[in-house]
Amino acid sequence: MQDTISGPKNRPLSAAVAALGFSAFVTQVVLMRELVSVLAGNELIYGIVLGVWLLLTGLGSWLGMTAGRLRRGLDVFLAAQLLVAVLPIAEVFLLRTLRNVVFVRGAAVGVTETVVVCLVLLAPYCLLIGYLLTLASGVVPAEKEAEGIGKVYFLDSVGGVAAGLAFSFVLVIWLDHFQILYVAAALSLACAVLAAWHFRRRILLAAGVVLGIVLLAVAGLWNLDDVSARILYRPQPIVFKGSSPYGSLVVTETAGQYNFIESGVVWFSTQNLEAAEETVHYAMAQRPHARRVLLVSGGVSGTLREILKYPARVDYVELDPLVLRVASEFLPGSLSDPRIEVINTDGRLWLRETDRRYDVILADVPDPSTSQINRFYTREFFAEAKRRLTGQGVLAFAFGRYENRISGDLARAVAVAHKTLAEQFANVLVIPTERLRFLASDGPLTTDIAQRLEANKIPVRLLDRHYLQTVLAPDRMDDVARAVEADAPINRDFSPVLYYYHLRRWMRQFEVSFGLLEGVLLAVLLVFLVRLRPVSLAVFSSGFAASALEVVLLMGFQVLFGSVYHRVGLIVTMFMLGLAIGSFLMNRVLARRGRGDLILLELAIALVAACLPLLLIGVGTLATGAAGSVICQTVIYLVTLLVAVLTGLVFPLAAKLDFQGTAATASRLYTADYLGAALGALLVSTMLIPLIGVTAVCLLAAGLNLVGGATVWLARPK
Repeated sequence: MQDTISGPKNRPLSAAVAALGFSAFVTQVVLMRELVSVLAGNELIYGIVLGVWLLLTGLGSWLGMTAGRLRRGLDVFLAAQLLVAVLPIAEVFLLRTLRNVVFVRGAAVGVTETVVVCLVLLAPYCLLIGYLLTLASGVVPAEKEAEGIGKVYFLDSVGGVAAGLAFSFVLVIWLDHFQILYVAAALSLACAVLAAWHFRRRILLAAGVVLGIVLLAVAGLWNLDDVSARILYRPQPIVFKGSSPYGSLVVTETAGQYNFIESGVVWFSTQNLEAAEETVHYAMAQRPHARRVLLVSGGVSGTLREILKYPARVDYVELDPLVLRVASEFLPGSLSDPRIEVINTDGRLWLRETDRRYDVILADVPDPSTSQINRFYTREFFAEAKRRLTGQGVLAFAFGRYENRISGDLARAVAVAHKTLAEQFANVLVIPTERLRFLASDGPLTTDIAQRLEANKIPVRLLDRHYLQTVLAPDRMDDVARAVEADAPINRDFSPVLYYYHLRRWMRQFEVSFGLLEGVLLAVLLVFLVRLRPVSLAVFSSGFAASALEVVLLMGFQVLFGSVYHRVGLIVTMFMLGLAIGSFLMNRVLARRGRGDLILLELAIALVAACLPLLLIGVGTLATGAAGSVICQTVIYLVTLLVAVLTGLVFPLAAKLDFQGTAATASRLYTADYLGAALGALLVSTMLIPLIGVTAVCLLAAGLNLVGGATVWLARPK
């Protein structure tokens, strides 16, 4: 490559590479949130999006092997950075506006269709980003060619650190998705224009200025977020649209009814009286004289109104402050009763930290469609709830859909939930309403709901004696009894089998099978792995472990301390910071390091992976009280940093050990790194943790790195 730049003009180019990392991080998060929202999916889609993103970026890096033949590599890099600025904005707009053109409005989008959408939508940006990382490795100056690869890795990580901090603590709080992408676009354009000015690329300078003016005009003349959202939700008029750190929230209005849609899924409608009555009265009728009730989520849907028909005080715990603000605006008075205390935090975190005791705990949460929601269906949660219940207190929740018969994965899920509850409570009652209602207590439970409601003069509209006789008919109760008698495993925080069964039930809605395309992809993957050089295999295994362990650490943090978004964002940022620190340190001592150091790094990653389950168990045991919580959170941050530092140390060293030309080496190593990370993200978050549990996943990551280290050792020069 002829135009590698050296001397004092390095800084604009280094800033441009860091801006690339900033743009990639922000675009990845925004597109992930958008795809989940528009496709109305579950956690499987998160894994698909992240896996496809990393896979396509790795493919772009592989295509970057041709970058070494470019005569004007700097010009190509700067021109491509202009394209990087505008592509994400166009992709989000097209995703929203074409969703109901490509798919039937309101219909669920299957797994295969989701993969195709991700491939088509993400390909332009991801392929370009991957290619630019390889190209930048030859353009960015370094004393030795191999060092340029490590330098680009470091600069890209620095951009990711800045993006993680900015997104988690500023951008997502104050801006919508299009405005966030405008910020990333402005940074990319500014760096490209500055570099073009320094290196006297007049045409690129003019193109960057014109493109910036066009983006300013578009942002000033059209609210793309508003325009695209109205197209997406048409014909329902949107009365509110906002975004919080926990997802997007849209409120539509239909004949006086408000529909709250969170991240693309209809959460509740304000006139759904049946759901509100069933959520509350089956449990409250067991203890009609309850003095204090805890409601976890769902209060603004009408459940609070039903609870207040009893002489009880209510602690209403809601995680997302945006939900509370919107409820106050569109449902005036819903939270104003003096008997209600609104607590803005995570439900499990509240149970762990409070010293209050409750007569009834209602967990009005969605089905366990993610490992995050599964936390409210585990043995650990039931134990925490029991500690906060009075002697004969009642815990109630619901999941699944009862359609005259319980069979298949639903029957297995019911058996899991029942057995997990029965470990903690003496009595468990399952009521086959539209959603299966679970009641658990150490005191007596009754099915004579109608008599309790009538005796205590509780006004209800739908849960009358006739309706309840139908719901509690002997054939329906016998069906439930058969389901709960089956042998089943226990649902745990770090072995979320209930989430796994829910995922299987969701996938059975679609015709998902192992076909020709899947077979070809598997064959290509196997060929790629077999042909990997020993050093590239070490990069692949460290990339897999980094991605897998990050998922485990994020899951562990949320399980133990609740979904405190900013702190979870801090974990992601700590991971990016660790990659930057590791690559920086290795670049400083690269001349003195060799093959033995790479073997030791692989062994160190394996050791951390193997010890991580024990660490999480210990943290969970000690995380009581304010001081213990702070100490244990700090431990998780530091372990995240350690894993990332070890991973960051690997890449520059691998580039030195396996150097065969800048473009070819960067292409080979980035491809191995991204493919390993893609498999770690896709398999671990969506399949392996639900199927085999956290401990087995950590041991798998450890074993893979042991193989990587052993392969490098066996291939050492004799």
